[in-house]
Amino acid sequence: MLSLIGHGTYDGSDYKLNMPGADVSATELASMLDRIPAERQLVVNGTSASGASVHALQRPGRTVVTATKSGTEKNATAFPRYWIEALRDPAADSDKNEVISALEAFRFAEVKTKQFYESNKRIATEHPMLDGGEKQGPVVAARFAVLTLGSVQMATKDPAKRALLDKREGLEVQIDQLKLQKAAMPTDQYKQQLQTLLLELAKTQAELDQ
Repeated sequence: MLSLIGHGTYDGSDYKLNMPGADVSATELASMLDRIPAERQLVVNGTSASGASVHALQRPGRTVVTATKSGTEKNATAFPRYWIEALRDPAADSDKNEVISALEAFRFAEVKTKQFYESNKRIATEHPMLDGGEKQGPVVAARFAVLTLGSVQMATKDPAKRALLDKREGLEVQIDQLKLQKAAMPTDQYKQQLQTLLLELAKTQAELDQ
């Protein structure tokens, strides 16, 4: 996971991250990330105008979260503080599985950002965005764990439990993908496949709880 906090600019053509010395463009940043041999990457760009960086940063297996929806939202952003809060607050774990995913952290921070503007009676000058590529941003982000809590955190130190956690994660991904395909499937087939996955998920969770 790479988190960027600070000030970004967009001149109508290129996004740049402001830094001491030469600013770094989104294209240059993407090139740096391409050199990292990771199957999955999460980039959280919390700067102003960060929405303009999405196109250059997009890659298969890379989830991009931005504080703004476009390069024209150029004011200072509140989103980063709530993203950090999501990594500290168990309330961000919306499904209570003791794993805070990138999707859960994003939704937590997104809601908090909206509430910030509403409570201060200000017009929102930023609209957070999540992009996972291939129109499956939520599915990809849901399987990217950014923080583990409680018993899951302890389980990651046990090889057998770690294998079960990986299995559970895989089943949850399959369930999410199946839900996306629901409209294109016969109802009976969808229900049967969903039931099979849910039963296997329950069995896996029971083994984890032992």
